[in-house]
Formats: sequence, C-alpha cells, structure tokens
Amino acid sequence: MGRRQILKAMAAALMVTVALPVMAEEPPKKGGTLNVRLNADIRSTNGIQRDANTDTVMHQIFETLVGYRADLSIGPVLAESWKMSEDGKAYTFTLREGAVYHNGDKVTAADVKWNWERRMNPANEWLFITSFDGTQGLKVEAVEVVDERTVTFKLNAPNALFLPLLAGLQANIWVASPKNVGADGKWIGDSAIGSGPFKLKEWVKGQYIALDRFDGYKPIAEEPSGFAGSREAYVDHVRFTIIPDTSAAEAALFAGEIDILPNFETTRIEEAKSRGVNLVSSQGLSWTAILLQTNDPLLSNPKMRKALAHAVDISQIAAARTNGLAKADPSAVAPATAFYDDSFSSQWPQYDPTKAQALAAEAGYKGEKLKIQTNTRYQGMYENSVLLQAMLTAAGFNAELEVLDWAAQLDNYLAGKFQLQSFGFSARFDPSLMYSTIMGDKKTDPTAQWDSPKAWELYLKSVATDKFEERKAVFKQLHTLMAEEVPMLGLYFEPSVEATSSKVKGYTAWPAENPRTWGVWKSE
Repeated sequence: MGRRQILKAMAAALMVTVALPVMAEEPPKKGGTLNVRLNADIRSTNGIQRDANTDTVMHQIFETLVGYRADLSIGPVLAESWKMSEDGKAYTFTLREGAVYHNGDKVTAADVKWNWERRMNPANEWLFITSFDGTQGLKVEAVEVVDERTVTFKLNAPNALFLPLLAGLQANIWVASPKNVGADGKWIGDSAIGSGPFKLKEWVKGQYIALDRFDGYKPIAEEPSGFAGSREAYVDHVRFTIIPDTSAAEAALFAGEIDILPNFETTRIEEAKSRGVNLVSSQGLSWTAILLQTNDPLLSNPKMRKALAHAVDISQIAAARTNGLAKADPSAVAPATAFYDDSFSSQWPQYDPTKAQALAAEAGYKGEKLKIQTNTRYQGMYENSVLLQAMLTAAGFNAELEVLDWAAQLDNYLAGKFQLQSFGFSARFDPSLMYSTIMGDKKTDPTAQWDSPKAWELYLKSVATDKFEERKAVFKQLHTLMAEEVPMLGLYFEPSVEATSSKVKGYTAWPAENPRTWGVWKSE
C-alpha cells in the first residue's frame, strides 16, 4: 500500500463523535470580530519558542508550503503545487500566484531558502534541527532557488516523513518576511510579517492577541480543509483572549463574550447543549501522558517504572477524563490513524496493584517520595495528575503533587527537570512523528523521554518505507519494546471537542484540534 492509500485509510478511520443536525448553511458574509479563548499566552512570534497556543495563533498569520487537510492528506497552502523526483530525493514547490506579505512585498523562493537556513542555524536553537540534519535519518542537503516562484529541497534519501514534517504544526516551517529580522540577524521583538489571511495588530501579553484581516490575501482555489486549501477570511478581526480558568472560559462562552472555546471539557457537553452552544468533535491526535524521568535514581530501574505502570488503571483515567469519548492508549499510535488496532492498547502492563507492589519491592523501593509535576492551566493535565496520585497512593507509593505555573512546568520539561510530570503532546499526523518526538539522547536533548538505541533503530526503519504493512509491523515492535522498557506512561489521545457560539458559521473540528479562523463567519 502506497502513501496515497495510507492517507485514504487514515481518512476512513476518522470518526465524528458529536453528531449535529444537518441544516442548510447560509452564505458567508464578511464583518465582525471572532473571539477565541486561549488558556495561556503565546510564547513568541519567531517560530522558535513555541507551544500549542503559539502554533495556533502563528498559523493564522504565517503560511507553510503545505498543510494537512481534515482527512489527514496533505494539501496546498503557500505552495500551489509540488512534485517529487523519480528517485524520491527532491521535492520542487511552486509558490501560489499573487502571494504577498502583509507589508506588500512578494513572497519569493529566495525567502523560502532564507527561512530554511535561519531555522537550521544552530545559533537559533530550533528544536527540529535534528529532524532534518540527518540525526533522525532525514537530511535536507540543499534548498535551491529555481526561479522567483519555484524552490527545490534536496534530500539525502527518500523519506516518508519529509512532507508530513513540512505540513505539521509544531515545527512552524512557515515562510516569514526576512524583514522580521534586523541587521544583527535577530528577530525584531514581536514582529510578525507573514503572508497569511490575518496580520498581527496588537499583543497585550497576558491578556489578548488581536489580529486584523489581511485584505491583500489571495486564496488558493482548493476548498478549505483542516489547515490546507483556501484561507479566505470573512471576519474583520480575530481576538485570542487569554482566560486561564476553565470555568471562567465556559461562563464567557455562555455569556456570548467568546465565540470559540477549543478543547472543551467532555464532562460539560450536556450542559453546553442545554445552553444552546454548538459542539463539534472528532477523534484526536494529541497524546496525553505521564512522563517518567529515567535519569532519576529511583526511576532509572525498569522494574520500578513497570511497577508504576501496573499501579495505574489507564482505562479508568481515559473514561473519566473524556466522558467515554476516548479509549486508553499507552502507545504513540493514535486510534485516528489506520495503523491502530487493539493490540496497541492491550499489550501493556495491566492494572494490578499487587504486582506493582511486588515489582517495587524487587526494585528496592522503600517509600521514597514520588513528585508529580502538574499545573492548573490545563485542566486535563491537572485532573490526570490527581487520579495518578490517588492510584499510586492506593498501591502503596508515596506520591505527592507539585503544582506549578504552566510556564514553569514547560521550562522544566524542556530542561528535563522533573521526576514525574503530567503532560500532553500536541497533534502529530504520523506515528513516526510522535515516536521521534519522544525519542533521543538525553545527554544532548533533555526533552527526550525514551533514550533507547533499540527503539531508535526501529524508528529509522519506520521512515525508510512507504509500505503500510511494513510500517505497521515496525510500530508494533516499537510498542512491544516500550512495554518492556516503560520510558513513560501513555494514557489516551485527547478527543477534539470544540464549542462555538450559535452565531458562528462554517466552523468544523479536525483531529489536530488547533482552531482556524479563516472560512468562518458570524451570522450577526
């Protein structure tokens, strides 16, 4: 099965979990302000310092060459077309006719090359350098300008992840105007000159990010889907309002103060329906997990980590946290993909507190404290940590919560400074991308959760072929090894549930969860 067939199979695996009545949609109309809730401020506008909220906002302003459609196939964005060489080692992109930046300058192939070289400069500390420098198998050997609208990426070898990485949201491989950077080579403050449908008007840190529609935007002909296709904007303004507290965000939605509430709490679905709120949902690709610091003296013992796995009922956590919309999944293979089957959930240390106690004793555990880092900014992370602490305590472990600000917890994740941490990985569209996110050498990459030469060898096999059955077999081997080494505790893939005001039209959910503000309008 080739990559095109894989993507079609992935699309067939998607499932809408909240059904809405089918009604004739009114024609789009321009005007008004769309208010979207963020639970935390963004980190930067430079594409380097990022998190999920930053990705969401920046992708309204900037454009990647290609993007994911809602069915998980890859479609055009800034590049109107592309072709792969016969040997699979070169990709040539043609930029969209009429693409311009918010300052009126043309978007050129030379800009694509400039952006690429800026990211690959080690001085900028882009977290995804190792995805493209050969460290993880894929190496972009050169980016060549063919003409003003044509650019070619040359690879060291065919690789199944090149286009998925370009289309993904986390790497932020969007094209920015070189005028965002000063003579010293550094990004200028909060500059954000992109080519997207919205331009940055104002960022009041800790309060809101205000965008204005970019009237110079010329959309591509393809229908909008996910983050691909046309990005024609209808609303005049978008305001991302920062509301950290979940209850306060719901109250703002019910009062009409915000229009879109992403990551809606599944336990509140019935309440939202009774308030006349619209709900859209699909299976998700964001993985919720408990991180285990394998460099910690206590957790460096695989028996101790396996003991913790036996002490945690991940099925109970998944059911409680998602209102039954998602099943437990300790693997990095999401149920929304065609690669998934029940073996990825069943082949894992099963809930057995007695066995947990026995393994802990064999590991030499004598009641030492286990600190679980968490935060209240992300309700799911906090509630998962509370459930985890209760289960570990019931199994005889001395577990304690360490509640931090989200920014502090994220800094600790980036530095590897934790013992246990309740965490979540934003959507990756291919299992290999999720595995590469959690793998690496902890000596050079503190964010690596799984430092295993055996696992790395299997990962490289997973990206060396496009054949579906071969890749699935490798993913099963990876999961078998993960169940033996237990570098972390995967819980479930968060369902994508979003709530919108009844005034919002044209809005749909998709597995990546990141909201889009183009193609959306308000009835009044």
